[in-house]
Amino acid sequence: MLFSADIWAMIGEGIIDTLYMVLFSTAFSYVFGLPIAILLVVTRKNGLHPMPMVNMITDVVVNILRSVPFLILMILVTPLMRLIAGKGYGPTATIVALVVAATPYVARMIESSLLEVDPGVIEAALSMGASTKTIILKVLLPEAKTSLLVGCTIVIGTILGYSAMAGALGAGGLGDIAIRYGYNRYEFDILIVTVILLVILVQIFQIIGMYISKKTDKRIRE
Repeated sequence: MLFSADIWAMIGEGIIDTLYMVLFSTAFSYVFGLPIAILLVVTRKNGLHPMPMVNMITDVVVNILRSVPFLILMILVTPLMRLIAGKGYGPTATIVALVVAATPYVARMIESSLLEVDPGVIEAALSMGASTKTIILKVLLPEAKTSLLVGCTIVIGTILGYSAMAGALGAGGLGDIAIRYGYNRYEFDILIVTVILLVILVQIFQIIGMYISKKTDKRIRE
C-alpha cells in the first residue's frame, strides 16, 4: 500500500471531512433529539404530564423517520439540503441529511436512558414540590447521565456508519473515497485503508465515550 503523497493527502482530507460530518451531526441531533425525548417521557401514560394524543403523534413521527433507510431518506431531503447548504452534495449538505436521520434515533436513545431513572427519585422530588422543569433538569438528566453518555457513544458510531454510506451520493469523507476509488476504480488497497480508518475512528470514539461514562458513574467506586 505505497500510496503517492496526493493519495495520502486525499485520505487525510477524507478523515477531516468525516470527523466534521460526524461531530456536527451528532451535536445537532442531540439539540433536536433531546426535547423530543423529553416530550415522549413527560407525556407518556405514567409521565409527569400525561398527554396521550401528543405522545402518540410524536411516537408515530419518530417511528416513521427511523423506519426510512438512510440512503432513501438522504434522497428525500435533498431539497432541504440545497435550501440550507446551497447544494445537495458535500460534507456540509450531508450534515443536514445525517441530522434528519439521526434525530429520531437519538430521541429514542435519550428516552430509553431517561426511563431507566428510578421512579422513587422522581416521586421524592414531586413530594418536595419540585416543578416539572426542575425534575427534568435536576433529576432526570443528572440521574441518567451515565446512560446518556453510553448512548452518545453508540450514536456517534451509528452516524459514522451513515456518513460512510452517504459517500455513495457524493457526501465526501472516507466513505466517498472508498466508493469512488475502492469500488468504482477497483483500487482495493485504498478500500482496505479507508475501512481500517473507519474502524479505528469508531474504536477511538468508543474508548473515549466509555472512559468518560465510567468516570461519571456514581455506582463505580475508585
